[in-house]
Amino acid sequence: MLEVPIWLWLAFAATVVVSLAVDLVAHRGEHVIGFKEAAAWSGLWIGLALGFGGVVFLVLGPTAGTEYTTAWLLEKGLAVDNLFVFAVIFGYFKVPRAYQHRVLFLGVVGALVFRGVFLFLGIAVVSRFTAVLFVFAAVLFYSTYKLLQEKETFDPGRNAAVRALKKAVPVRDDYVGTKFFVKEGGRRAATPLLVVITAIEAADLVFAVDSVPAVLAVSDDAFIVYTSNAFAILGLRALYFLLADLLGRFRYLDVGLAIILSFIGVKLVLQASHEMITPAIPEIPVYVSLTLITLILTASILLSLLRPGASDRAHGSEAGEAGRSGSSGPSRDRRPHDPPAGS
Repeated sequence: MLEVPIWLWLAFAATVVVSLAVDLVAHRGEHVIGFKEAAAWSGLWIGLALGFGGVVFLVLGPTAGTEYTTAWLLEKGLAVDNLFVFAVIFGYFKVPRAYQHRVLFLGVVGALVFRGVFLFLGIAVVSRFTAVLFVFAAVLFYSTYKLLQEKETFDPGRNAAVRALKKAVPVRDDYVGTKFFVKEGGRRAATPLLVVITAIEAADLVFAVDSVPAVLAVSDDAFIVYTSNAFAILGLRALYFLLADLLGRFRYLDVGLAIILSFIGVKLVLQASHEMITPAIPEIPVYVSLTLITLILTASILLSLLRPGASDRAHGSEAGEAGRSGSSGPSRDRRPHDPPAGS
C-alpha cells in the first residue's frame, strides 16, 4: 500500500467538495446546459483530473501516477458507455432538459458514496482472499460476452428499485419543478423526479459490477482507485450534455470496451496466478495497460465517428432527443429498442 500523506487526502476531499459546490451554484434552479457550456465544463473536469494526476506523479512517484491515469482513463471509458443508459432513463420518464442536471448532480453524489463503499470493500476482500481475483476476472469475461451478444431490451419502469419506490410512496404523474415531494390531499406524494433519481442510482450499482473489478486490476491501493473513480464520475454530467447528440454514433464503443474488459480479465488471472501459484507467471505492467487502454478507446471512438452507418445516424438523433426532451434512447446493451413512454 502507498504511504499517502494526510494532506493529499485532504486536498482531494477539498477539491471534490469545492468542485461540487461550484457546480451546484453555477447550475442552480432549472438550468438548461448547452453544447458550448458542456464543452467548457468537460474541459475543466478533464483538466482537474489530469492536474491531480500530475500531483500524484510528483508526490507518490511515477508508478502511482501511471496507475492513477490508467484507472481514470478506464473509468472514463466505461462512463461513456453508461451515458446511453442515462439517455434511456431520461427518455423513458420524459425528463425535461432543465431538470436533468439536478438529477445527474445527485446521481454523482450518490455514486461517490456507493463506489467508495464498494471499492473499499473490494480492496479489503482482495487483501485477505487473493483467489477472489479469479472471480473478478470471471465477472469481466462475462461482461465481455454480454457486450458482444445480441442486445437486450432495457425497461427502466421494471427496475426493482423503481417498483419498490412506487409501492412505498404514492407517485404523482406530473413534474413539479425540481421538487422530489409535494403534498396532495394532506399527504406527501413523490414526483416522477424522485423515481428518475432512484433509477439513476440503481443503474450505477449495476455499473459498479464492471467498474470495481476492472479498476482493482489496475491498483489495489485505496487512494488510487477511489480518486481515479471520483474524478471520472465528477465529469460525467458535463460529458452527458456534451455527447447527447453523438451517443448513438459510437457503434464500435462496445467492441472496444469488450476488448479492454477481456484484457483486464486476463491481467487479473495473471496477477492472481503470480501470487498464488508461482512468481514465474508474469504480470502485465501498468504502463502496458495504460498504452493499450488509450489506443483501444481512441480507435473505437474514432472509427465510430469516421464510419457511421445509417442506423447509427438515426440512433444518434434519437439519443439527442432523449437528452433534450425525453424521447427514446439508442439501442445497445442495457439499452432498449423503443422503450414505452411513461412516468
